[in-house]
Amino acid sequence: MEKENETGACASEGGLGVHNLHKSFGSKTALAGVSFQVAAGEIVAVLGPSGCGKSTVLAIIAGLETPDQGEVCWDGQAINDLPTHLRGFGLMFQDFALFPHQNVFENVAFGLQMQQINRQDIQARVHAILELVGLPGFEGRDVNSLSGGEAQRVALARSLAPQPRLLMLDEPLGSLDRNLRERLTIDLANILRRSRQTALYVTHDLEEAFALADRIVLMEAGRVVQTGAPQEIYRQPKTVFTARFLGLENLLLAKIINLDGQPQIETPIGVFPIARAGEAAKSNGEATALLRPDEIQLGGAGPARLEGIVQQVTYRGGTNRAMINVAGHVFQFDFPANIALPRVGERLTLSFEPERAIQLIEG
Repeated sequence: MEKENETGACASEGGLGVHNLHKSFGSKTALAGVSFQVAAGEIVAVLGPSGCGKSTVLAIIAGLETPDQGEVCWDGQAINDLPTHLRGFGLMFQDFALFPHQNVFENVAFGLQMQQINRQDIQARVHAILELVGLPGFEGRDVNSLSGGEAQRVALARSLAPQPRLLMLDEPLGSLDRNLRERLTIDLANILRRSRQTALYVTHDLEEAFALADRIVLMEAGRVVQTGAPQEIYRQPKTVFTARFLGLENLLLAKIINLDGQPQIETPIGVFPIARAGEAAKSNGEATALLRPDEIQLGGAGPARLEGIVQQVTYRGGTNRAMINVAGHVFQFDFPANIALPRVGERLTLSFEPERAIQLIEG
């Protein structure tokens, strides 16, 4: 698990600071010591399965819920007692929540009018923000006539128009079909970066988080289990939960041993050298080993080899996903679709470099 912040709440940090948040609803613990930061101009994704507490974190930051313990800070100042409307944060929901009786201009201008900005400046800001989100000339459009993607962009424009210190997005693409969601994920990332908007993006979708975020906060059961850049989390998952959430299912029980003074791991499929033995091992030398699917080659060119039987092959566009039985253990590997795989029931040889392909992680 990630360690809680130990520098003291609301130290001299910029941007958002979340420190040791605890929250229960009756007998149910929603948060149990959540801590992380969002620097100015950074896009951070809070990622995790349904029920892990990510939306509760968002509600506390927005001031819609009060934590049982812990502090929310902005630029080094505690804001727990600051009302929602004085925090200067924007919030965008999955259902867009556009005002159906108002046109696009009126929807986008709403937050600016609440700030009592003069009409000329409001018009200029609305025109500029609609240009930013790719909807120039949409000011007079009826929001009820918009497509799902257009409505999402109008909702984003309305959230960005008041220039919030922090924009929070709660599953904003969840109601869209997959193809549209994939296109808008890239557009949304570009819009947030062009506007230099500090943002907190809550999602259960791994691909969205990886495409959008500078950094990931991965949660499980009310706790932060790992933080880091998307590439870091994918290349170095720290726990079994993280590995499985990333779709890395090739896990084995292992025991760390020493052969001729060199650390090795003993697994049901063989004994292999390991690059960083012991970091995730228990006191008795046991650990969980991850066999990375992206470090395995078809054929026998690598220094370590495995013999297996093909159990299933699934075509996935650019890749074929193969389920391979090795010594009674079934592993999942993805191979380029242009590589000819043996048929189901046939044998094959796999090879790899153990120091690259095998990682030890926490159980």
